[in-house]
Amino acid sequence: QVQLVESGGGLVQAGGSLNLSCAASVSIFSINPMAWYRQAPGKQRELVATITSGGTTNYADSVKGRFTISRDNAKNTVFLQMNSLKSEDTGAYYCYARLPIQTIWGQGTQVTVSS
Repeated sequence: QVQLVESGGGLVQAGGSLNLSCAASVSIFSINPMAWYRQAPGKQRELVATITSGGTTNYADSVKGRFTISRDNAKNTVFLQMNSLKSEDTGAYYCYARLPIQTIWGQGTQVTVSS
C-alpha cells in the first residue's frame, strides 16, 4: 500500500520559514502530479502547489513568490519550502499523489503562524 508521510510542520512567527517534507513508500519517479494542499480550520481544503513528473510547477496565487515545491526522485520525497509566512498560511498541510488508479493523501502536518 502506498503511503505518504509529511513532516516539518510547527509553530513559527510571521515572516519566518518552514520546509515541509513528504516521504513516499514507493518510487515517485513517474507519479504525476504530486502536490501540497492545506486546510484551515472551518475552511475547505485548497490546493497550494503542484509539481509534475517533469518538474513543472504551479502555485496558488496566495503563495506565489513565497513557496517553492520541489521533488527529489532519488529520495522519493517532495518538499515545500515556505518563506515569508503569514498568519493566513496557518492550517494542516497535506501531501497528495495521483497514481494511475488511485489518489493518495498523507496524514497531514500542522503549520501555525503567529502574528
